[in-house]
Parts: sequence; structure tokens; C-alpha cells
Amino acid sequence: MAARMKFICDTERCIDCNGCVTACKNENETPWGVNRRRVVTINDGVPGERSISMACMHCTDAPCLAVCPTNCIYHTEDGIVLHSKDQCIGCGYCYYACPFGAPQFPETGLFNHRGKMDKCTFCAGGPEPDTSEAEFKKYGRNRIAEGKLPLCAEMCGTKALLAGDANVIADIYRQRVETRGYGPELWGWKISYGRPKNGGTIKATGEGPRENQNQSDAQNDAGRFPT
Repeated sequence: MAARMKFICDTERCIDCNGCVTACKNENETPWGVNRRRVVTINDGVPGERSISMACMHCTDAPCLAVCPTNCIYHTEDGIVLHSKDQCIGCGYCYYACPFGAPQFPETGLFNHRGKMDKCTFCAGGPEPDTSEAEFKKYGRNRIAEGKLPLCAEMCGTKALLAGDANVIADIYRQRVETRGYGPELWGWKISYGRPKNGGTIKATGEGPRENQNQSDAQNDAGRFPT
């Protein structure tokens, strides 16, 4: 069974550096005004602020694919959502259907003509022959055909943005969440920054209960943040 390629952005690690945005634009040489990837900040400037890197999420049940009247959007064997610019008529239905704002329309003109749709391809090119000049001009670099992952994820300095087989990156994220303590066995500041009372190593990972856990000292308890 082929891998299902997906993105995951760890909001606890994203620092809003926009390195992924720059890497994507440089690698694919997208036209002016088109950003296949962008960083969105939620609760900007207030406690709880988080940033998340957004692009096409290559949905298993993609709404853009369902509404396209020319069937120019399609799935590859490994679950990547691609499109054919030769079939695109610039109607904009995919733009309105996508909850992530992934489809981009670089051109404007008379009668609100949008031009050909452009979006994140997971660095997998398009329907043209792999790594061909025609493919690069229309869709950007085909790093998947070269055995590489999307450059946005590879260039992420904090490894907040993960790309690859959905099962693999889900396991990585699950391990991070467990280590942070956002689960039934929460650990807090005394566990992460203090030392065990009886010496030894800090037991903050693993499937079993944490013996040095203080149940009333959770990391996400706003009243117990360090000063």
C-alpha cells in the first residue's frame, strides 16, 4: 500500500519565522502575488498566541476535487492532491470550497478573470513528465520524484513543520505530545525543570505512569506558570 503523504504543523514549535514560506517560493519560483504556503498567527500579542504554517493539506476527501467542474484536480497514488493547469478554467470554485485557502489565482483582468489556479503540490509537480522543464514552469520542483521531501518541511528550523507518510509523522507528533505531557499523565514545571527528590533521571516519557508526577502541578495550569 502506498504511503499517504500529509503535513503536520506543531504549533508549540512554530516561531513565525516564515522560513517555510520563503523556501517554498524560492524552490518553486512561484509568480508575484502567489504564496503556496503562509504562516497564520492566532491570538496575536496575547497569552496563548500560536502560529501555524498553512498550505494545501492534501485532504483524503478533498472538497476542491469535489467541486471542480472540469475535473482538473486529482489524487496521486500516495494521496497528494494535484491539478492540471491545462484543464483549469479559473472558475474559482476550488478557492471557495477549500477551508485552508490553498488555491491561488495569480492573474486578474477584465470581467474578473482569475487565470490558472496555483497551489501547493507537496513538491510533487504535476501531470507533465517528472522533472521535465514543462513541469517545472507550470508546477515547480518535483522533489518527490527525486526522492526528497517538500523543502518547506526540510528548511523548518524548529522542525515544527513535518511532511511525509501520515503514519510516520503522526507517530513523531504523538511522541512529542506525550513528552510534553498533554495527556492523561500530565507533568508540570517541577517535573520538566526541577530535579527528582530522590535523585536519578526525570521520568517524563514512556507508556506507564510517571512515579514523580504531581497531579496538581500540570503544565497547562495557568495559575502555576513560573514568574
